[in-house]
Amino acid sequence: MSVLDNLSVKIFADGAQLDDIVSLHRQPFIKGFTTNPTLMRKAGVTDYEAFGRAVLSAVPDRPVSLEVFADDFATMIAQAKAIARWGANVNIKIPVTTTDGTYTGPVIRALSRNRVTINVTAVMTPDQIRRIAEDLAPDAPAIVSVFAGRIADSGIDPVPLMLEASEILATRPRAELLWASPREILNLIQADEAGCHIITMTPDLLAKIPSLGKSLDAFSLETVRMFHRDAATAGYTIDIGDAGASVHRETPECTIP
Repeated sequence: MSVLDNLSVKIFADGAQLDDIVSLHRQPFIKGFTTNPTLMRKAGVTDYEAFGRAVLSAVPDRPVSLEVFADDFATMIAQAKAIARWGANVNIKIPVTTTDGTYTGPVIRALSRNRVTINVTAVMTPDQIRRIAEDLAPDAPAIVSVFAGRIADSGIDPVPLMLEASEILATRPRAELLWASPREILNLIQADEAGCHIITMTPDLLAKIPSLGKSLDAFSLETVRMFHRDAATAGYTIDIGDAGASVHRETPECTIP
């Protein structure tokens, strides 16, 4: 973990498999957890509240982000206040807009001013970040989750935007910038260099962390050996016929006819 020791950005595990969450909670470099209704549905969760309470019971000592799913301001606020009662370490995820594109500023303002720790999610533009910064109470803790991975999916380099986001949120010293939906381990380094406070990582990405700092020569050899081993294990063969004898008569450079 020597490379991780040199990074300032915190890693939050992202997922909805309770067994994974319990296992990852044993890892000290995991500083928090996030999930969302889509991940929960894919994981087969049928009781939202029971799952949320189970996660908070398993993770009593680190931040856990759980999301409201109402689509009107009043019910969003009511759901947020209800979830906030499930545990002292819960952060309430508030989507940056409703499903018709209406900015959720009134929800952000109301909850922030009532000291509910919120995580504004699905953020993708500098204008959204500016509006969020304006609506957050200056002394209230909050997270702003910018979906850098989805920005990259659109063909736009997210790094300049994350650097801009970091500058915008400097006016809110208790607001943390989160690099959401990373696609590769490189994003961990990029998030750190861009001044992000947090990055979310799924279990499949977390499994690649041991590759950080690995020698590329060693990585190349490891890859060659993997291909060779898997071909042998699968029992693959190629009928080379007379080609084998002719190749062995050639020089070591093996001129191919």
